[in-house]
Amino acid sequence: MFTGIIETLGRIHEIQKDQNNLHITVDSSITHELKIDQSVSHNGICLTVVAIKDSFYTVTAIDETILKTNIGDWKTGDIVNLERGMKLGDRLDGHIVQGHVDQTGTCVKIEEANGSWNYTFEYDKNLNNITIEKGSITVNGVSLTVVNSKTNEFSVSIIPYTFEHTNFKDFKVGTKINLEFDVVGKYISRLYAINK
Repeated sequence: MFTGIIETLGRIHEIQKDQNNLHITVDSSITHELKIDQSVSHNGICLTVVAIKDSFYTVTAIDETILKTNIGDWKTGDIVNLERGMKLGDRLDGHIVQGHVDQTGTCVKIEEANGSWNYTFEYDKNLNNITIEKGSITVNGVSLTVVNSKTNEFSVSIIPYTFEHTNFKDFKVGTKINLEFDVVGKYISRLYAINK
């Protein structure tokens, strides 16, 4: 379980393909605090630490993860948002995030707004996920508030701190991102699909 509050950034050091799996080695300032079998969110994807050496740790993504996320597009040198699982009794500063990406989306617009930034994302509505105006959404693991919710599109506003401390600063129009929809929105969308 995560909160969507990014702890730090990591840099992809190496990617190795092994049959249908990807072994991804990350260079991070929190590596020395990690343990084997620990869950870490990488751009919103919950992955298990399988090896640690110096400032590097390795996680493995299976076929299901590769199909549902943007992890197959990652390259050596890419920057990823990192968050360790929350501890029982911790303050929940973002919202409840499972680290199970529902689908990918695409950045379709970036606007500067006098010290902040507005990002608009489009996603495939046929997968029956929905956003709710002023509800929560996780974009690449970052807990955000939805504005301008539409059938297959929504926007978020990014403050300078989030811009500087996440990989939002690397986004361009066309960037593919990971989306985890709010559990309340998921419940509503499932009810809608059943009653359709």
